[in-house]
Amino acid sequence: MSEQVLTEPTEGLPLPAPNEPEPMSMGAVLRVVTMRRLWYAQIVSVFGDFLALFAVITVMTFKLHATAQQVTAGQIAYLLPIALLGIVSGVFVDRWPVKITLVSSDFLRAGLCLLLLLVHSVYGFYIVLAAISVVSSFFTPAQGIALRSAVPKHGLRSANSLMQQVMFIMRIIGGPIAIFVVSRFHEQTCYILDSLSFIASGSLIASLALNVPKKSAVVVTPEQEQATAKDGKTGIARILEDMKEGAGFVLHHAALLFVIVALAAGLFVMACFGPLIAIFVRDTLHASTNVFGISSAMIGLGLLVGISILNAVAKNVKNTTLVYSGLGGIALSTLLMATAPHIVFQLGSHAIGVDSLLTIVGCFMIGCSAGGIIVPSQTMIQQETPPEMLGRVGSTVMSFIFSAQIAGLVLSGILANHTSVRRVFLLCTGMLAVLIVAGKLWMEPKEHTTTA
Repeated sequence: MSEQVLTEPTEGLPLPAPNEPEPMSMGAVLRVVTMRRLWYAQIVSVFGDFLALFAVITVMTFKLHATAQQVTAGQIAYLLPIALLGIVSGVFVDRWPVKITLVSSDFLRAGLCLLLLLVHSVYGFYIVLAAISVVSSFFTPAQGIALRSAVPKHGLRSANSLMQQVMFIMRIIGGPIAIFVVSRFHEQTCYILDSLSFIASGSLIASLALNVPKKSAVVVTPEQEQATAKDGKTGIARILEDMKEGAGFVLHHAALLFVIVALAAGLFVMACFGPLIAIFVRDTLHASTNVFGISSAMIGLGLLVGISILNAVAKNVKNTTLVYSGLGGIALSTLLMATAPHIVFQLGSHAIGVDSLLTIVGCFMIGCSAGGIIVPSQTMIQQETPPEMLGRVGSTVMSFIFSAQIAGLVLSGILANHTSVRRVFLLCTGMLAVLIVAGKLWMEPKEHTTTA
């Protein structure tokens, strides 16, 4: 018996006021066939991604003897094309068929991953990673449109949680698995598995019956038709106009702008922690590599726990309230780590510093708090954006947050060289506190109802 695709139209309908529908659980969301297959595709492709990425880092570090700056540059080579192309790619995604865009992107990336088999230099890795990133800049906003079309609005938070959990789980287990595969079967196996994962993901998406609203369903007034006819813009001028329209929507929607800035700020702080946490443990805490390993793992574990708690006990809490809580939690965590006293006490045969323990707790809190920003922000963006602009707005957000991550990677080292790591953490605390105040003063969402 064929499975019935359960979809529910979300656009063009009034909100169910005054009684909002009960938010869907993760289990209920996964009973939607389209969502379930999108989730399977995400698991397969993200696993292959992290397998190949950790294999590349392993090869660069231990075989090519790359410096720390060269390894960081590899991460930037992957992030930079998405940051630069994000705004432009969304214009095309809004025009192209979503299913064809997703499947084509997966198959193109499958071919690009095989190019890693031919790479034997640091700069070769940069080129291939950048090429894969260019294609990903089209896939990600298209996936957001597919997700929005597959799940009712009251199920979007659970749907985004499921997608993000895949990312965080693979980030935790991808490294150890990649190291095992590289040591036993060589890095070429990781590249081939990554290519196969994209083929599997594309095949799963190709089997979907995506119920994406057609652009012709959007109501256009005679005045708008007349203005469009007088406009007469085509080609690059039309693309620039569409980009302006998407950016204008974000800039004039105060609540949406706030959650986007909050999301970028949270990822900026996490990007700062990547290169600095090892230096902080070594030079400030004077602790062992075990503390560094545990602290790094705590961020990923905290993300998983935070998202699970969010879906279990915060279903009816407003998205903006969760974002404020997440920003406050990260600010408190960075302040805790920056001001922790260096007091050592003996536990059996081991000496443990209070600052080391608080660093581990702080990293876990950062992960939990980040989960309270990422999922509600994505959910609110999908709920507040008109369907015909989802590609442009989604890619603009993607460009913004990837730029924030690049800034975090670059500025963390520069700031740490001119001051101490503790002061960098204090700067992060101050930035987040200012953002919370600005959000409360100027970016509080206005109560409104959606009209037909």
